[in-house]
Amino acid sequence: MDDFDFLHGSWDVANRRLTTPLRSDPGTWVEFPGHAVVRPLFGGAGNIDEITFPTSGRQGVTLRLFDQETERWSLHWSDSRTGRLDPPVVGAFTGDRGDFHGEDTYNGRPIRVHFAWYRLGPDTARWEQEFSADDGDSWELNWIMDLTRTGWVNG
Repeated sequence: MDDFDFLHGSWDVANRRLTTPLRSDPGTWVEFPGHAVVRPLFGGAGNIDEITFPTSGRQGVTLRLFDQETERWSLHWSDSRTGRLDPPVVGAFTGDRGDFHGEDTYNGRPIRVHFAWYRLGPDTARWEQEFSADDGDSWELNWIMDLTRTGWVNG
């Protein structure tokens, strides 16, 4: 249940994102900054993070909840551009790596989504997002966030 405790605090976030995922051409990667603040909920059985992308005027929020019965996490994302809560990705940590899978749509087509979280030390972490449009036979990495701690946040 304490899998995401490492994430509590404030972070500078270096983003690298593919501008047009799931296309036949290689696409273009863009880099942009972010700043996130992650706060615990429910005594560690959940947390919420707010991220700001200052160069685009966008914001996002992730709600992470630990299901006591299944012992798995559900991660829910919302972006200020849409105001909608995306379908969750669900999974767990093994050691310092967390893998979370779900189903969604991208540009009207059904996809599978994979998030990977990496605990890289007390003050660094990485998140990656992949999409699959062929039912998980192949995956395309389309967003990487490298996080560097800037401070601590208490419950």
